[in-house]
Amino acid sequence: MHAVILAGGKGVRLRPYTTALPKPLVPIGDRHAILEIVMRQLAGAGFTSCTLAIGHLGHIIRAYVGDGSQWGLRVDYTTEESPLGTMGPLLTMTDRLPERFLVMNGDVLTDLDFGDVLRDHTASGAPLTIATYPRRVSIDFGVLTTEADRVVAFTEKPSMDYRVSMGVYGVSREALGRYTPGLPLGFDELVLDLLEAGTPPRAYDFDGYWLDIGRPDDYDRANAEFAVRRDMLIKGV
Repeated sequence: MHAVILAGGKGVRLRPYTTALPKPLVPIGDRHAILEIVMRQLAGAGFTSCTLAIGHLGHIIRAYVGDGSQWGLRVDYTTEESPLGTMGPLLTMTDRLPERFLVMNGDVLTDLDFGDVLRDHTASGAPLTIATYPRRVSIDFGVLTTEADRVVAFTEKPSMDYRVSMGVYGVSREALGRYTPGLPLGFDELVLDLLEAGTPPRAYDFDGYWLDIGRPDDYDRANAEFAVRRDMLIKGV
């Protein structure tokens, strides 16, 4: 079981926390970096190896993680010299990836079972599996439906329910075969191409705990909640 962790972003939305540290290494609680929590979770879920796709401040991530042996993982690296999008870094390493593997952002805080995502993906035969999470969006205005110059419906401050991508994916190598290594490939482009080809991604629905540590508000919430969620997130530590 192999995982690829995307850890090359600049973390612009999380400044000033990421001025001197790459986003996956910002601390949660008083002891653990986000990336450490992820590595412990992967090892606990049965993963034995991991590739870190690094870029901005990547030398700090290398120094922190090393070969991964402190968590019982074999870790190697690929360096993103220029922005390649979410899926672009995978194209540069397909020759050393298994047929099916997990891909995840390096700033996800969740109690999702990563091993079950990969097993579900493998059993399904889908080219791509997307872990999804429920979100409700509230609109603070009265919403009008119009036809020509007439209002035909009105809803006062509606809420809309969606399922969003958690930044965790099961990927099959075959899904990447049509793309050119070294060129950017976004998650959106891959999904739209699969839909157009009639090979839709599989959804892995999850309703547990999930935070995407992308904004200062999310980071503050993660730290505020960590004391009560620590044992759930990193078992046996």
